[in-house]
Amino acid sequence: MSVRPATAADVPVLVAMVRELAAYERAEHEARMTEQQLTDALTGPDAALFGHVAVDAAGEVVGFALWFRTFSTWRGTHGIHLEDLYVRPGQRGGGHGRELLRTLAEVCAERGYARLEWSVLDWNAPSIGFYRSVGAQPVDGWTVFRLTDDALTGFAADRRATG
Repeated sequence: MSVRPATAADVPVLVAMVRELAAYERAEHEARMTEQQLTDALTGPDAALFGHVAVDAAGEVVGFALWFRTFSTWRGTHGIHLEDLYVRPGQRGGGHGRELLRTLAEVCAERGYARLEWSVLDWNAPSIGFYRSVGAQPVDGWTVFRLTDDALTGFAADRRATG
């Protein structure tokens, strides 16, 4: 088992695994990312997404972590937001997820980043148990908010319509 940075050659399997993750999270209809979008996000001129893949002994990609940098105004340093961590079901329990997460912790430590953060669905007990096993703690008192689709474009257009 090893972990390495994701490359453009990994994009097809990453997109497939994102769809697997979406199905697991009961939100397959929301997974619309294309291979071109992921390629651009990882390697394009404005690339702001980073990734690592877990590779088994046969060289097959069996898991991934996709992440981006954040900034903490309270700490005065960057951090990492882990957007998705996924290991294929047949490979779970073999340490791939732990090594992916440990790799991101090492990136934080090496770069002086203050935080490694992510979200997890409340019902995802296996993942919550795993995260707690590595010392992660939930951030109580905070709720994630999100604007998407019609609410996002409608809110953006509201100023233009009333201004």
